[in-house]
Amino acid sequence: MGVDVGGSGLRVQSRYAAGPGPVLTGPGVRVGPDGIDIGALARDARELLDGAGVGEPDVVVWGMRGLLFLADREEVLREVHSVVGGQRTVVASDAVTNLVGAVGGLRQGAVVAAGTGAVAFGSDFGEHWNRVDGWGHVLGDWGSAARLGLEGLGAALRWRDGLPGGSAALLADGEERFGPVDGWPRLVMTSPDAPHLLAAFAPSVTEAAAHDSVAGRLCASAGAALGDALLAAASGLAEPILVASGGLLASRPVRAALDARLGDAGRALSLAQGGALDGSLLLAQHLLEAGAVPEHPAYLLST
Repeated sequence: MGVDVGGSGLRVQSRYAAGPGPVLTGPGVRVGPDGIDIGALARDARELLDGAGVGEPDVVVWGMRGLLFLADREEVLREVHSVVGGQRTVVASDAVTNLVGAVGGLRQGAVVAAGTGAVAFGSDFGEHWNRVDGWGHVLGDWGSAARLGLEGLGAALRWRDGLPGGSAALLADGEERFGPVDGWPRLVMTSPDAPHLLAAFAPSVTEAAAHDSVAGRLCASAGAALGDALLAAASGLAEPILVASGGLLASRPVRAALDARLGDAGRALSLAQGGALDGSLLLAQHLLEAGAVPEHPAYLLST
């Protein structure tokens, strides 16, 4: 059984000898006074399985967002094993499951994900476990939708203030979406959903890139940043498979700049074979066939 726990939802899928079962969905990560509520997530997964008539699986691979920032990852492993069940349990960072799903197995490679945030991860599942960025839109997430939206609003304000590097088009779009500029600082600095609000402005920047040179430069910078992160995540790997994912890559100038940065380094992107849930299932399959998975105290733990 594979599990993918993200901010937007919990997905569970069982795979049998005869083939895969349906994807079951539930609520995503919930943060309380003591941080992420692992117990609630595990109970949600067990309830989904009970509702679908799924008994105790041979292997459970629990891939989750935010694992790296938890102080006691062993406790996550114990909680999942106790509540969800399974003869063998694996807990993995979503960085690992994203990579395994993207390259189609435990193969040397690196993946950069450009969604609301941005993070790159590369590994040979032995000596090298390289995470790059993922620090949030205030400190990092270069090349993410939230960062691009933030920089787009910054360019709008530069136009409003008569400074170089400003964009009249982005100012008009920003005011249409967020109202008068006096309210923008509070919106993007104190709002609990600031990353998502900023990411929602990224399409305005990518669409304006076709006719606005400032927006075009911002998109090109985002693509180059994603390329830099991917190359850094692949550091130390011999002939790694390089993959990129995320909605921002649908923007032509972002993708072109990413491809150009990789081309300068003599590299090129491969097509992603799957996502994080696929990665969890592939890890489960590997455990069944090989009897073990590579372990790392921050990224991958097993019973």
